[in-house]
Amino acid sequence: MEGLKSRELQARDYLEKHRIMELLHHLTSVLLFVRPPKPKEYLISLLERLRIAKITGVAFPFFVDNSNIVAMFDMMDSSGKGTISFAQYKEALKNLGLCAADEVFNDDGHRIALEKFRDEVNTRTWKIWKAF
Repeated sequence: MEGLKSRELQARDYLEKHRIMELLHHLTSVLLFVRPPKPKEYLISLLERLRIAKITGVAFPFFVDNSNIVAMFDMMDSSGKGTISFAQYKEALKNLGLCAADEVFNDDGHRIALEKFRDEVNTRTWKIWKAF
């Protein structure tokens, strides 16, 4: 039994050290967002672009472009006021895999405009992919 626990701890340490679960979470989020017709080929392409970006030092191309961000924002802003609630903002970041479920946000009561939402999605996406 001790050997089994040791193997489990080694496996957990390995996954944490190489950030495998985080990577898989983000890849899954990308798949669900983009919904490519050939998901395996898409993942291979995505990982290859990530590898090339790491080797060359070139910024990784984001999977969410401006039109996707605007479309997502517009879906949440059903009244067309140009802002979304803080709760919608936080939930969107979670759904995109751009924040931890337990991440604490400071809700100052202000509504979120498209520019802030777009900047936050781009900034968080870049930080995550850069870390891999």
